[in-house]
Amino acid sequence: MQDLHTAQTAQDDIERSIVSGILSARIKPGTRLSENQLATLFGVSRTRVREAMMRLETRAIVHVSPRRGWFVAEPSAGEAMTVYAARRVIESGLLRSMNELTEAGREKLHAHLAEEKEAISAGDKQRLTCLMGDFHIRLAELSGNGVLIEILRDLTARTILISLLYQSDFHAMQSHLGHCAIVDALEAGNFARAAELSIAHLEEVEEGLDLTSRRDPLSELRTSLSLPPAAANSKEAAVSSQKK
Repeated sequence: MQDLHTAQTAQDDIERSIVSGILSARIKPGTRLSENQLATLFGVSRTRVREAMMRLETRAIVHVSPRRGWFVAEPSAGEAMTVYAARRVIESGLLRSMNELTEAGREKLHAHLAEEKEAISAGDKQRLTCLMGDFHIRLAELSGNGVLIEILRDLTARTILISLLYQSDFHAMQSHLGHCAIVDALEAGNFARAAELSIAHLEEVEEGLDLTSRRDPLSELRTSLSLPPAAANSKEAAVSSQKK
């Protein structure tokens, strides 16, 4: 019985660590997740790692490639739209169902907004990516509903993967002001208004995505080798081909 409990705890730790890594933007879309390495890091068998990864796969956080292994998901443009649609329904419904903002809740939200402002001043993009997603999890935590919190964590993780793939420019201040407006409405006790603002905010963020582009998977190596961007390479190749 103890062994089963230990195994379950290890699986939960693996899942939490991977989702947390995505939420903090430390783990990027398409990152390979080695069963052997994870088994060593968490002190469990590859079977336990595989079980954890299969659970993450059902949550659309990772996917498996035959004979290659596990990889962090790279959401398609179509998936991006469905994720944002789901978030609008869930978050607006959550806010609309509220009838009170406790003093403790108010303090947590204000502390979070202060962190966002500090990160914007410091120009810390990775920290901002984490905080901007974390704000929506904080909203879910106000409900005290564990199921909603887990759903929002997963959707937020997928949203961060989407942002890393499709968000060419990060409008941090715009997102921060959207969060401030939602908090203002909550403090005023206007939960219907907060719900409307959450929909508008998510629509604004979605509209800022370039769903026609994809991240260059070789960008880091390309920069290290001082090679031109992929687009420039493609253009030069096309011109060269035409000349021939």
